[in-house]
Amino acid sequence: MGTTAFIALGSNLGDREARLRYAVHAIDALAGVAFARGSRIYETDPVGPGEQGAYLNAVIEVSAALAARELLAVLLEIERAAGRKRGEDEERWSARVLDLDLLLYGDERIDEPGLRVPHPRMHERGFVLEPLCDVAAERVHPDLAVRFDALAAQVRDPEAVRAIGTTPLRPR
Repeated sequence: MGTTAFIALGSNLGDREARLRYAVHAIDALAGVAFARGSRIYETDPVGPGEQGAYLNAVIEVSAALAARELLAVLLEIERAAGRKRGEDEERWSARVLDLDLLLYGDERIDEPGLRVPHPRMHERGFVLEPLCDVAAERVHPDLAVRFDALAAQVRDPEAVRAIGTTPLRPR
């Protein structure tokens, strides 16, 4: 159908699991996007300023007929519909109702204002790499030429990133 893309999902406010499930359903309902598979859900320690609750994180694989910029635009709209307010009111790495990040878009390398693919810090983040390994462990990072399972092994911290089930995330 299109280009294989990987999207990270996160939430640490409200009904976190419901927010992730809402996002998967909304992404799957998009014209030009087909859900392929999802990771398990992980509970992860927050990274960032101030007191925050733990996150729930996951990664999904989709096939997208949309261009990367178009896919990002609809992901941002799904965040807004869930109640996220981006911009000057949101501190970087603050608590989030819903956070959707485009991690990979095929093997493309994109560096434009507001869109960098592969995601620039994904290789440093266990909360991204662990769920990504559920769906793409053997894939190779387009810039680093290292498999994602090897990158995950370098930052793995089972105390900070914990699978909370065995069932992969999928649309309703």
